[in-house]
Amino acid sequence: MGSLTKSRFSLFSILNYTVFGLFTLLCIFPFYYLFINTISDNDLSSRGLILFYPEGIHFRNYLDALNIPGIRPALLVSVGRTVIGTVATVAGSAFLGYLFTRNEMWGRKFWYRFLVLTMYFNAGIIPWFITMKNLGFMNNFWAYIIPAIVVPFNILLVKTFIESTPIALQESAQIDGAGYITIFYKIVVPLIIPILATLAIFTAVGQWNSFTDTLFLVNDSKLFTLQFILYRYLIEADTLANLLKNSITTKLDTSQMPTPMTVQTTVTMIVVAPILFVYPFFQRFFVKGIIIGAVKG
Repeated sequence: MGSLTKSRFSLFSILNYTVFGLFTLLCIFPFYYLFINTISDNDLSSRGLILFYPEGIHFRNYLDALNIPGIRPALLVSVGRTVIGTVATVAGSAFLGYLFTRNEMWGRKFWYRFLVLTMYFNAGIIPWFITMKNLGFMNNFWAYIIPAIVVPFNILLVKTFIESTPIALQESAQIDGAGYITIFYKIVVPLIIPILATLAIFTAVGQWNSFTDTLFLVNDSKLFTLQFILYRYLIEADTLANLLKNSITTKLDTSQMPTPMTVQTTVTMIVVAPILFVYPFFQRFFVKGIIIGAVKG
């Protein structure tokens, strides 16, 4: 009986690893496909002949992409909004989540119900646009930061996580004379690092990938984000490829001449790569933060 059970378990493990291994390959392959097309012979790539491995390897596409008008300022804007926005959102979510765990908070039950209510009702794009315009967020970098500081879902996660930590730690600090701010920074924050790291992942990915706020609120090219540039250039790939060809002063063979296909894939890789490199550093906090933050106990 023991050997039969062990055999079944081994078979299950093999099947499990095989299925999830294939699923992992399916998730990775689109990024791999994009990458090999950016470093391969441009003529073969544009004809769809690069499928599983690169041919005629070169890195000219990345050098040309960095010369695309507006892409460098857009990179700085995207990095700025991601870093500042992530710090502001995580800090705001952490402090508000902490406040909602304190019975002394004025109108705690009302504000908590009001916060939850906002998760179920959305006024829509037009009221949002009018509100943002009236608040002076048109062509304003802070339009990327301030509206995202209060995120109800994030606050609920932090609140639930804090409630799962020992309340005696906060009470003992309060008995010793610590105020609310001191308790928050010295007692609460060190205990909730996993959920803060999880929120940082959510926020950083959301800030980096966002382009609709730029589309509706920004006309100044100095405030365009990298994702918005990608959105525009995926539509205008033919025009951009011709522009890059005309800007090249040295004579290149067809294997390195820009094409709409290589412009699209290269710009996409430049946009996607930074968040792919950052994500693994926070991944170890992800599962723990979500599980403990979603279920009290």
